Amino acid sequence: MAKVLNSEEVDTGLAQLKGWVLRGNEIEKRYEFNDFREAIAFVNAVADEAEKVDHHPDITINYNKVLLALSTHNAGGLTEKDFGLARDIDFI
Repeated sequence: MAKVLNSEEVDTGLAQLKGWVLRGNEIEKRYEFNDFREAIAFVNAVADEAEKVDHHPDITINYNKVLLALSTHNAGGLTEKDFGLARDIDFI
């Protein structure tokens, strides 16, 4: 099982990401697109990446807005898997 990061490690991880914020035991980021189709295309690209690494974000879609939330639920908090997927998502 992945090691849960301490608050210092979480802060370091967040400092390396643009736009991601800590909310409880998750990191999240909001994205806004021109329309619904762009939002869904982004979500599909995120799903493809998540499947590759077998780590899946919580996804909320509101028309052209997407909220992604990451946490390693089976570890009970944030792990390097969350920050790794966040970095991968930022390349999409």
